[in-house]
Formats: sequence, structure tokens, C-alpha cells
Amino acid sequence: MTNSKTTWKKKLHEIIYEADTPAGKLFDVILLITIIASIVLVMLESVKSIDEEYHAFLNISEWIITILFTIEYIIRVVTVKKPIRYIFSFYGMIDLLSTIPKYISLFFGGIHALAALRALRLLRIFRILKLARYLGASRNLVNALKASRAKIAVFLFAVVIIAIILGTIMYLVEGEENGFTNIPKSVYWCIVTLTTVGFGDIAPQTPFGQFLASIVMVIGYGIIAVPTGIVSAEYTSQSNKKPEPSKSQEPLLHMNSQSCSNCTAEKHKDGAQFCYRCGENL
Repeated sequence: MTNSKTTWKKKLHEIIYEADTPAGKLFDVILLITIIASIVLVMLESVKSIDEEYHAFLNISEWIITILFTIEYIIRVVTVKKPIRYIFSFYGMIDLLSTIPKYISLFFGGIHALAALRALRLLRIFRILKLARYLGASRNLVNALKASRAKIAVFLFAVVIIAIILGTIMYLVEGEENGFTNIPKSVYWCIVTLTTVGFGDIAPQTPFGQFLASIVMVIGYGIIAVPTGIVSAEYTSQSNKKPEPSKSQEPLLHMNSQSCSNCTAEKHKDGAQFCYRCGENL
């Protein structure tokens, strides 16, 4: 009895958590399609004209998908040996947060729109379609951003100082009669202008104010290029780095999608038979 139960759980685990078998791939593809459909339904419901005409259909469809996700979540919890690990894992939290909004909407209206969080579940597409082989460039980009964070922080601090100074000057030049009622609002105008957003809710009226605004706009174009150049230089440096000789024989990326049924660990090496974290048989 115990063996049959274990076999039943193991088969379900392979289908739901892994993408190396035809059944697992089919399940994941259906899951992705369902997630996309649920997101589209939530978006359509936010359009008043569509919601007024098809409210019943949209509501019933969302409930059906929510119930399916609930069943899937319960099965995911049941098929692992340590459910707490899954529940508090990254994907476990995402799965839960993408399921509960519809239930909460029964007590608090409008909360169901948070079901759009289901879009985060689409991250599984990297595992399902084995797109990890194309993540080398993104890894270099992340490393470049980390290496650039100190320089970017100093740069942003300088930009804040410039915005405060120029905003204060604009407050003194334009004054309250032209919409620059206080220094914080003037600093807000300066930030909007520096970033070339230009909402247009506040605009200088005096000739000197307009001249100063022109200078701020030109500075803004230069400011935009600086962080891009910093990250680009670091990215080039990361791309040109050669792997250490001792690690050159070890592949950086593995296509194995197996998930440990005991500790939910993923990213196992290709051909691995045991979990690298707990030693469980895969």
C-alpha cells in the first residue's frame, strides 16, 4: 500500500514539477496557456465597456481558472515530502499569491485585479522550454549592474544635488505666481525636466526661467547617457572575462529540469541521479 502511494506521488511529482517527460511538458504547456488566459481575462474585466457586456462570462471563467490553480497548488503541496519548503519557496509564494486574490475579492471588492500577479508564474517558461542556454548574456548584464552599483549610486546622488540646486533657483526666479509655489514642487519640476518626461503641469513663464529650463533640458540628455555608459563598460568587461582554468571543464548551464521531491531543489546537473542538497534519489 505504501509503495503504491509512493509511486502515485512520484508520478504526480514528475508531471507537475518536471519537464523532462512528455506528460510533464504537456502539463506545463497547458499551465502556461491557462496563466496567459487568466491574465487576459483580468485585463479585459478592467475595461468597463467589455465588463458590462460580458461580466458573467469573465467572472465564471476567472472562478474556473482560480479553482484549477487551487487544485494544482494543493497537489504541489501533497506531492512533496517537505511541504513547508515548497510553501515558503519563491515559486510557492508566487503560486499562492496568484490563487488567493479571487477569494479575497469576495470580502474586498477590486482585489481580484491582483490576479495579474500570475504573470510571474510565466517565469517557469525558462525551465519548460529549456531557455537557460540563452541566459549567459543576462548573467553578464546582472554582474555588470552589480559591479556598477557604486558608480551609479554616486551619480544618482549628484543628480539629486543638481535637482535641488536648480529647483531652488527656479523657485526664486519664477515665484509662486507662475506655479512654483514652494521648493519641493520646484525640485519636482526639475526632476521631471531632467529626465525629459515633461508632464507640462508646471512651466516657466519668465525669459530667464525659460533659459534656465533650456539648460536643464540639455543637462538631462547628458545625464541619461552616463549610467548607460557605466553599465556598458562593465558589461563589456564582464563579457571579455575568461573562465578560470579549473572551472573551464564544468558547464555553466544545465538543461536538467528535475526537482527534488524531498527538498524541492532544482538546477541539478545533467544526468544527476541524486539531489545535490539532500541526497534524495531523483
